[in-house]
Amino acid sequence: MAELKTVLVTGAAGGIGRATVNLFTKKGYRVIGVDKAGIWEGFPKNGFYIQSDISRPEDMQAIFEKAHAFTDSLGAVVNNAAVQVAKPLVQTTVEEWDAVMAANLRSVFLCVKLAYPLLKADKGGAIVNVSSVHAIQTSANIAVYAASKGGLLALTRAMAIEFAPDHIRVNAVLPGAVDTPMLRAGLGRGHLGQGDMQERLDNLARKTVNGRVGTPEEIAHAIYFLADHEQSSFMTGQSMIVDGGATARLSTE
Repeated sequence: MAELKTVLVTGAAGGIGRATVNLFTKKGYRVIGVDKAGIWEGFPKNGFYIQSDISRPEDMQAIFEKAHAFTDSLGAVVNNAAVQVAKPLVQTTVEEWDAVMAANLRSVFLCVKLAYPLLKADKGGAIVNVSSVHAIQTSANIAVYAASKGGLLALTRAMAIEFAPDHIRVNAVLPGAVDTPMLRAGLGRGHLGQGDMQERLDNLARKTVNGRVGTPEEIAHAIYFLADHEQSSFMTGQSMIVDGGATARLSTE
C-alpha cells in the first residue's frame, strides 16, 4: 500500500484553513496543521498540529524541525496564514506594516525555504499560496494587506521558475469575498454601509456576479486542485482568481 502523502497547512484554524485541512484529509492526505490558535476539535487524528507563530523566524525553524520528525517528505505546502490591518494608509504605523509583511509575505519565503528539502524528497511536490483579489484590485483603507498579497504573486512566479527543475509546482489562489472570521472583522471599514453584519454581507454579495459570498469549502477545492498533480500538472507560476466573478465586472457599471 502506498504511503499517505503529507500536506502542511498554515493558518489551519481559520475559516479557509479548516476547510482545507478537512478536504485534504478526505482526499487521503496526512495533515500538518500550523496556527497561532490551539488545536481545534475535529482536527484529524492521524495529523499533527503545531501551535506556533509563522511571523517569527525562530518559530518557523522550530515548526520544520517538528515537521521533519513527523515526515520524510511533503506532497504539498499551503501558505494560508495571514493577518489584515484595515485602516487608512496615513494612519498605518511602521509596526503594523512590518507585522503584516512578516505574517503574509516573509512567512511564505521562510516556509518554502525550510520546506524545500521535504518537497524535493516527494519528487513532485506542490506549493499553493493563498493570496487575495486585493493583489490585483483593491479598495480604500487596506493598503498594507493589498501590498503583501501583491508581493505574494511576484514571489509565486519567482519560486515557480526556481523550483521547476525539481518538479515542484508553485501557484496562487486569489479568493474574493469568502465568509470567514477575517472577512467579517474587515466589514467595519464603511465600504459596505453602516448596517448590521448581515446587511453588510448582503451588500457585499450583490457586488459579485454570482450574487453571493463564497464559502471556505469552495476555496479549499481550488487549493486542492492546484496541489493535485492529476488535475493541474501543467500549471505553475499562475494566479487563479476565485471571487464569484467580482473582478470580471466593470467598477463603473
